[in-house]
Amino acid sequence: MKKLAAAIAVIVALLFGAGSAWADWDDGVAAYERGDYATALKEFRPLAEQGHVVAQFNLGVMYDHGYGVPENNTEAVKWFRKAAVQGNSKAQTNLGIMYVLGIGVPKDYVKAHMWFSLAKAEGHEGAAKSLDMVKEEMNTTQIDEAQKLAAEWWKKHND
Repeated sequence: MKKLAAAIAVIVALLFGAGSAWADWDDGVAAYERGDYATALKEFRPLAEQGHVVAQFNLGVMYDHGYGVPENNTEAVKWFRKAAVQGNSKAQTNLGIMYVLGIGVPKDYVKAHMWFSLAKAEGHEGAAKSLDMVKEEMNTTQIDEAQKLAAEWWKKHND
């Protein structure tokens, strides 16, 4: 049911506003590529707020690195999480890294493992290596908990 609603929402967006959204996206990408982060931010933010997964990921990167905005790890986590929930494997991997290092969030190997597991399931090549590395820091109880969380998350977001 969730997938049907999402598909309908995408179709409606394409029919009634895609031209403008794609122009904004293209303008944002061009600005980002030339280092005009203020313009990129102006173009990406409304799209990200409307649920555009790659715009959300890009805002996460911009806040993480301070591109056109003051570096703000809490904001980076916010935008990475929004993209990650939509299945963006790069955002899931970035969240895992942030949890491993305690950047913008408390250090938490269980949550890091969960995000790396989800990214691996989405096909992110680097996530498997990150997953192996974080497992070395965890005990079996933590690994079991992380696997349970990942399975629950996967079921909730893929039914």
